[in-house]
Amino acid sequence: MMAFDVGKARQFVYRQGTLLERALFAWLFDGGSLERLHQIILCYKNPDDGFGHGLEHDIKAPQSNPLALEFLLGVMKQADVPAGSVLSGTAAWVEAQMDVEGNLRNPPETRDFPLEKWWQETGGQTMPDSVVGNLMRFGCATPSLIEKTKAWALANYTPSKIRANEWLFMAYHAFDFFFAIDDLPDLQHFRAATIDNIVACAEAAPPSQYESLFAFAPAPDSMIARAQPDGLLDRFLDHLSSAQQEEGHWLDQHNLPQWYPMTTINVLLALKRYGRWG
Repeated sequence: MMAFDVGKARQFVYRQGTLLERALFAWLFDGGSLERLHQIILCYKNPDDGFGHGLEHDIKAPQSNPLALEFLLGVMKQADVPAGSVLSGTAAWVEAQMDVEGNLRNPPETRDFPLEKWWQETGGQTMPDSVVGNLMRFGCATPSLIEKTKAWALANYTPSKIRANEWLFMAYHAFDFFFAIDDLPDLQHFRAATIDNIVACAEAAPPSQYESLFAFAPAPDSMIARAQPDGLLDRFLDHLSSAQQEEGHWLDQHNLPQWYPMTTINVLLALKRYGRWG
């Protein structure tokens, strides 16, 4: 017996969610159209083949920016959204944003539009690892982009630095890159450190962060799911099953209302994939 109400979740997402979030909910849970979802994603795409227009809630600028693309790729990966032609030209856009060290530039105009305080200094995301790793997963990364990001990763990561991360959510940087690449020096050490870090962060995570684990462990047979201690996934899923709010949504880990619809979608997807429906 489900302790949560999918109907109430649908009501909330359709009442409070963006057009993208509503289309994603429809495609994942109600047999909605993939073509329509693609069309809506393309509304956030600019002529330069980057993405903007507030696709990621923290940066509302219309200009193409790395955070918007990073968010989109993460959503598409977690929800198994086929890329189709959505990412056409995007790798070239990413490479054009890289400085000589491989960091990503943000357009200065992001500061002319609503911008969350934690992005004020940089204007947005500067790390290329997750973006390029996920472009690789979709078969959309060029060889030159991959080589530049490999050099960036070797200059910015060590296994000990990966293990030092204390925030479960932030493990996506290492995870998205080191499990997409297959020919990097000491790759197995980087991968082992990433798994160790996710397991350690999950064991220490407060309930508000439980949803984050399922970005790394999307299904019971996934690598990160198998690496978890006995009982941990059931504990997380039991909590999520009972954490739906009266209005139909799940809280995000920072209690920011703009993230409630996407958090709700992510939680429902995890509960469905782990057999908690029905």
